[in-house]
Amino acid sequence: MTALIDALREAIGTPYVLTAAADVAPYLRDWRGRYEGAALCVARPGSTQEVAAVVKLCIAAGAAIVPQGGNTGLCGGATPRGGEVVVSLTRLNRIRAVDAANDTLTAEAGCTLLQVQEAAAAADRLFPLSLAAEGTATIGGNLSTNAGGVQVLRYGTARDLALGLEVVLPDGNVWDGLRGLRKDNTGYDLKHLFIGAEGTLGLVTAAVLKLYRRPRQQATAWAAVPDPAAAVALLTRLRGETGERVTAFEIVGRAALDLVLRHIPQARDPLAGQPAWQVLIELTDTLEEPPLGDVLERVLAAALDAGEVQDVALAQSEAQAQALWALRENVAEGQKIEGLAIKHDIAVPVSRIAEFIARAGATLHEAFPGVRIVCFGHLGDGNLHYNQSQTAALDSDAFIAATPAVNRIVHDLVDELGGSISAEHGLGQLKRDEILRYKSVVEMDLMRAIKRAIDPAGRMNPGKVL
Repeated sequence: MTALIDALREAIGTPYVLTAAADVAPYLRDWRGRYEGAALCVARPGSTQEVAAVVKLCIAAGAAIVPQGGNTGLCGGATPRGGEVVVSLTRLNRIRAVDAANDTLTAEAGCTLLQVQEAAAAADRLFPLSLAAEGTATIGGNLSTNAGGVQVLRYGTARDLALGLEVVLPDGNVWDGLRGLRKDNTGYDLKHLFIGAEGTLGLVTAAVLKLYRRPRQQATAWAAVPDPAAAVALLTRLRGETGERVTAFEIVGRAALDLVLRHIPQARDPLAGQPAWQVLIELTDTLEEPPLGDVLERVLAAALDAGEVQDVALAQSEAQAQALWALRENVAEGQKIEGLAIKHDIAVPVSRIAEFIARAGATLHEAFPGVRIVCFGHLGDGNLHYNQSQTAALDSDAFIAATPAVNRIVHDLVDELGGSISAEHGLGQLKRDEILRYKSVVEMDLMRAIKRAIDPAGRMNPGKVL
């Protein structure tokens, strides 16, 4: 493959084809440290045309391709398995256009989510996709995994926020679908093939994204609730009283918050008494009246009277709101510092959240006495991060070795309740085989047929999803 490396250097420049072990190493390991592979090289093209040239050279040489953005994925979807060319898209980092009148922004795939948010804000607009890794996660990766985040409740997933795409196909041709239209009824909506496909059908190089009017006010609160059923009742109350102003509604179990308090400097428990369950609530509005703080305080007072809430901390400043959000956003980091865990990213209907938590917890504690369950996530859209780890009473290696048994308990119940075993993280390598238990033969055959039609040589991100 020396000839391929030479050809890649000629096509995109020698500095942008990495082969030295120290240079390549950061691209070979996933964020969690669960997967580590090998690569022939890392190519860093700087334009869509250079991406197309890289793909054509790789296909001619019979080399497989692993697209990579910010490398913040959680299922090994952007990690090479062995001998592929990693195509890093982080140099495609330009905001191509902002159309405030059309409420759209066109960004290249290597733009970070934060960069897109800031470009939207400069035009007095909001790009609402928001997640903890937004400073390093890229738009291409967000679209390729159909990222969710904390504001899905109001604005939807990455799929809902994309109007058009530009994609380099497995044969090196470029599909230009960069149209900023809300209505385009001219056949198959091709962009949806590539959103959530984790780079198995092509490389997303740019996107037209939806923008929204910037909120003029927000109100944030941290509330203790008796149990998850009360949290669902509180969400119902909030949406009934405030409508679409409910932007985020996050649940945080005690074990999750304790990890943050233990490992993240400056983290402080906002409530006394160490409540078992808490929710983080945010309301936003594009109007300046009525004051949202007063609205949220009124609704929470009624919830206190109804027994849906036990205690409340209402943010009185932007700094206080950020401190509350930091507690929620640092749960994953706290758990990473704590050590290995069995992680699940599941979704069930909101109406069945409480049932899932109760039944899954009871079964896991019976099967693994002493297990620690770290439960947190986006209750407002039914997406929980439901993770298990050892305590002092359990042997870590033995527990991690029991991952298949733990998965079976969690995933079978999710399936029974009409849910999904991957709500927002994708399948990658982690759940590629597990999904076969839950998708029908018909559905899997359809997915394989699409893969064969678009990537007949199987060179795009092999070993992922399918």
